[in-house]
Amino acid sequence: MSTTAASTNSYATRKPVMKSTAKLPPVHYSHRGNPLVYFIAVCLVVIVLAPAVFIIFGGFRTNSQITVDPAGLPNPWNITNYLNVLSSGTFWPQLLNSLIVALSTTVGVVVLGLMVGFGLARYSFRGNSLTYMLFAAGLMFPMTVAITPLYILIRLIGLLNTLPGLILPGIAFSLPTTVIILVPFLRAIPKEMEEAASIDGCSRLGFFWRMVLPLSVPGVITVGILAFVSSWNSYMLPLYVINDPAKYTLPLGVQSFATAHSVDTAQVLAFTSLSMLPALVFFSLFERRIVGGLTGAVKG
Repeated sequence: MSTTAASTNSYATRKPVMKSTAKLPPVHYSHRGNPLVYFIAVCLVVIVLAPAVFIIFGGFRTNSQITVDPAGLPNPWNITNYLNVLSSGTFWPQLLNSLIVALSTTVGVVVLGLMVGFGLARYSFRGNSLTYMLFAAGLMFPMTVAITPLYILIRLIGLLNTLPGLILPGIAFSLPTTVIILVPFLRAIPKEMEEAASIDGCSRLGFFWRMVLPLSVPGVITVGILAFVSSWNSYMLPLYVINDPAKYTLPLGVQSFATAHSVDTAQVLAFTSLSMLPALVFFSLFERRIVGGLTGAVKG
C-alpha cells in the first residue's frame, strides 16, 4: 500500500507537460519570376511578331502612307487592298491548291507515321534500331540538299507540274519528324494492355484501331499540325516542281503577285497577310496541343 501511495503522490505532484501553442510564421512563396527573364521574353515576342503585325497593318494602308511613315499605323484605315485581293481571280485557286496539298500531306504523314512508329515501337525484329536511326538521320537532310536529285526523280516519274508532285515529297520529308515524335508515345503503351486485348480475342489490327489510336491522340495532333504548317509554308519544292500558274500554291502566288504588282506595296502586303493567315490561325488554335504532344514524347 505504501508503494502504491508513493507512486500516486509522485504522479500527482508531477507537472503536466504543456505543448507549445506558438504557431510558426506562415511561409510565403513568391510567384514572381525574374524580371530580366520576363523582359527578354517580351523582347523576343516583339521581335517575332513585329514583321507579321507590320504586314497585316500594311495591308490597311495606302502606298502614300507607307512612303511617308513606313512604321506608322493606318490613318485612315483602308480595306480596299484586302477587297481587291479577295475579288481577284488568283487568290482563291491558290488557296484551294494549298489546302489540297497541305491536307493530303497531313493525312499521309499521320497514317504512314503511325504505321511505321507502331512497328518500330511495339515489335522487335532484326534491323529495328537501324531503321529508327535512318529516320533520325533524315532530320539532318533538309530540302535544299536533296532538291536537285528530287527534281530529277519527280521528272522521271511524270509528276512535274502536278499537285501529287508536291504531296509525295512533302510526306517523305515530314516522316522523320513524325516517327521520332510518335515512337515514344506508342512505346509507352503497356504491353499488359496488348496481352489483355489478345486474350479477349482482339487482333493486332483491332488493338491498333481500338487502343493505340485513342491513346496516341496528343502525338497524332502534334505531328499533324507540324506537317500541315510545314506543307503550307513550303516554297522551294513548289518553285522547282510547279510551272503552271493554275497550279500555284500560296507561297508561289505571293511571289508572283509581288512581281506583277511591284509598285503597289500595300496590295502586296494585303495578299501576303491573307496567305499566311490560315496557317497562323490554325497554329494558334492548336498551340497547346503541340506543346502537350512534344512533352509526352519527351516523357516517353
